[in-house]
Order: sequence, then structure tokens, then C-alpha cells
Amino acid sequence: MMPLIMAQTGVVQSIKRINGKDDTKRFLENLGFVVGSEVTVISQMEGDVIVKIKEARVAISKSMASRIMV
Repeated sequence: MMPLIMAQTGVVQSIKRINGKDDTKRFLENLGFVVGSEVTVISQMEGDVIVKIKEARVAISKSMASRIMV
């Protein structure tokens, strides 16, 4: 298991766990980041990570990405 921030670009990963406070977890769940979902890192630049989840592209901060374990 590793944080999403360390995942290789273009490789489909499965979310294993989400760390953080309840409000952080809820925020990520509302974006579609739930345990068992597949997520792909599209690109990383200047503190943001662009990922593909549920056929949508979402930009999240590195701190948020570091809480998502794949």
C-alpha cells in the first residue's frame, strides 16, 4: 500500500484506504474517492494532482492525494 501521490502516472490503481479526519474523508467520498474504486493519476504539477475517477477528471492537492492509499 502506498499514497496516491507516489502512484505511477497512467496506471490504474484501486483505493485501499483513506486517512484523515471525518470531514476530509467525507469531502473525498463526495468526489468519488471510496474504498474499492479505481483511480488513475493523469498528471502532477505544482502541488496538484490530476486524477481520473469514475470517468471524470478531478484535481486535488498533494496533501489530499497523500491521504488516499492505493
